[in-house]
Amino acid sequence: MWIHASCSLDFNITVASPFLFMLRPRSGWQQWVGREEYVLSPGIPAVEFTDPFGNLCQRLMAPPGKFSIRTSVNVECAEASDSAPGAHFVEIQQLPEETLPFLLPSRFCESDRFSHMAASIVTDHNPGYDQCTAIVDYIRRSIRYTPGAGMDIVSACEVNQRSDAVCRDLAHLGIACCRALSIPARMVVGYLENLHPMDLHAWFEAYVGGRWYTFDPTQDNLTGGRIAIAYGRDAADVAIYTQFGNPAELLAMSVTVQRIQSPA
Repeated sequence: MWIHASCSLDFNITVASPFLFMLRPRSGWQQWVGREEYVLSPGIPAVEFTDPFGNLCQRLMAPPGKFSIRTSVNVECAEASDSAPGAHFVEIQQLPEETLPFLLPSRFCESDRFSHMAASIVTDHNPGYDQCTAIVDYIRRSIRYTPGAGMDIVSACEVNQRSDAVCRDLAHLGIACCRALSIPARMVVGYLENLHPMDLHAWFEAYVGGRWYTFDPTQDNLTGGRIAIAYGRDAADVAIYTQFGNPAELLAMSVTVQRIQSPA
């Protein structure tokens, strides 16, 4: 199926400020970008580069005054994310090299502090996909998904002490527990069809059965089209924008996601 998604950001810039944006999804085996628009107002030069995780990043110097970005994209993707109960655990010596960074503790996913907890969660579950499912079930039982519950980024250790959290923070906990079991796990930021309230969304992927699979503690199933924009070790790697210098004021942000008939 085809999904149309858009994101608009409006800023008030007091002094010329350098920005890094991460707003362009790329085609891959799970999604195909058919059409895309990326408009800066006022129109200014921008340079694009690819970060170590393969994300498309845009670098620019925003001028003083009102500054806005309008992006839209038509992407072909599946109506639901793949699932594979029973998919096997991949021994570390058999993992592809590109998955190895996603085994290590990171700033917001302190996996070295979750060994005992993760082991207790997955007792009696087969190594691999079924362990990841057990972790997601634990998170859903223990912490309430509350959109807009907090603006500050919360680490896995911190969210594990809370009763509610946003999607990004739930993903951090899932990632930390998977890595504690030597399962590579990475954060994903993107669009999700039928999200309420509509916003950009975060989930995680784990490498089991020889490929990456989607896991989302905010859902009781994996239905709805997804468009991945960025991948990383945790939220520090997948910020949709990073501004340097005197803080700029974000005046408005708008996200839309809807199913369409074709990319035309």
